[in-house]
Amino acid sequence: MLGWFLDAFDQMVFIFLLVRLGQEFHVSLVAMGVVLTAQSWGRVVGNTVWGWWADRWGRKATFMIGVIWFAVSTGLTGLAWSYGAVLVFQILFGIGFGGEWTASAALLMESVPARARSLASAFMMSGYEIGYFAAAAANAVIYPVLGWRAMFFIGIIPALLTIFIRFGVPESPVWLQTRGKAAARTEKKPFNLTYAAVQGWLFMALLQFQNAAIYAFFPAFLQDVHHLSPRQVFPYAAIYSIASLIGKPLCGWIATRLGHRPTIIGYLVVTIPGAILFTSTKSMVSVACGAFVMGIIANSVFALVPEFLSRRFGSFHRSFGMGVGYAIAAFGQSIASYAVPAVAQGWNLAGSMEILIISSTIVTALIAAAQPRDLPGLHMETDPDFERSQITPA
Repeated sequence: MLGWFLDAFDQMVFIFLLVRLGQEFHVSLVAMGVVLTAQSWGRVVGNTVWGWWADRWGRKATFMIGVIWFAVSTGLTGLAWSYGAVLVFQILFGIGFGGEWTASAALLMESVPARARSLASAFMMSGYEIGYFAAAAANAVIYPVLGWRAMFFIGIIPALLTIFIRFGVPESPVWLQTRGKAAARTEKKPFNLTYAAVQGWLFMALLQFQNAAIYAFFPAFLQDVHHLSPRQVFPYAAIYSIASLIGKPLCGWIATRLGHRPTIIGYLVVTIPGAILFTSTKSMVSVACGAFVMGIIANSVFALVPEFLSRRFGSFHRSFGMGVGYAIAAFGQSIASYAVPAVAQGWNLAGSMEILIISSTIVTALIAAAQPRDLPGLHMETDPDFERSQITPA
């Protein structure tokens, strides 16, 4: 949860400063969207390569390296002297972000008992909302006084989290149990491209596209469409963050009772009218209500992502499979980061966000509605019923 809080803070600082950085380096919002796209491509590299690394060398070490990497990259962004420098440092940030994301999710899912995975997944993902809220507060309080560079320098602080990880977080018991087997069976246990894996990856691409269309340009939307100052943006970002912070544990609790698939589909259906309220109304009260719905419903679906993905891969390749899923999600975000401002050029930012949110939500719901026959990671080696789950009926 702390890892997700801190990397969310670093990422959202950049999101809140999109307009300001564009003015600083004399580039358009589309050009700043290209930086977000490049950051996403950095995550593709980090998710995939470090997912493979975590399967071979451990979840904990990869988690620590990822945290240090993204913290240092954020601090370097505060030293940027040109648009090109911002672009390079944010690519590096994306690589570190991807490594932390992949390793921490696999570590958590393999460290808690089966009955607690939905809620544990939800609480970990709630860290992102705390980071969003903290970044919004810093944008309202620190940025007007100390400027944009100080905002990025604060982002170096997450490196201190590695001290806690080193001494307070044990390695995944599943990875420790399978490590010797994995080394001996590398050739006998190749990665299998299953229907469950493909479904999980497609789901991630569309869900992250939808989520990026919701939040990536929300501060710019408030400043450009509703002409709010950075201080005035804070209450609406806070509403979105607090609603998500409430919504994710609630979503995890509902999933433990109704199941993953009904919960995900139900949440996506409610997102569609919420998107209209979020983008199409001129009343700021309605915008606030829309931000609440987007937070407590649309963004809260992400509470189930770690467990959703972990179920689709066996323990020998879980981190790699989840990493590819997050990499493909980053690809979906990269498309949204470019598509939203690009469509807005021929239309407007509010209309662009609305149509892209609704269309991607519909496709995501259709993908989630499919049910794989086999989920390789449904039972893990440390689960009491693991051995029984491996028995194939005659």
